[in-house]
Amino acid sequence: MCQGSFKGRNSEYIIWLYGDESLKRFNGVVILGRRVSPYSVLERNGLKYTDLNLTISDALANESILDMQGITEAVSRYYFLNGESFEGLSVAPEYQDAFEKLAQEARSYYDS
Repeated sequence: MCQGSFKGRNSEYIIWLYGDESLKRFNGVVILGRRVSPYSVLERNGLKYTDLNLTISDALANESILDMQGITEAVSRYYFLNGESFEGLSVAPEYQDAFEKLAQEARSYYDS
């Protein structure tokens, strides 16, 4: 949402973030990890968020508990805004097969 690739929904109740386990005491918080590399962090209007590459990798790592619609929309938007190319996106090798499936869904997302 911070990157402008997904507009979000007003019915979202889960917040995905990095931090220590004490944050789990808040309803709707899911901890993705204890820390994130500063090279993968962007900032807009004082809000820090992960870049699209890390966001995609995190989504693929947590696909079993995540609604992938927002990620699919964001990847689709990226694809069409970049001349029907995924150039510039990269995911960890262990998620490459899952990304290929996501990429196919993203290409045809707005056709249905």
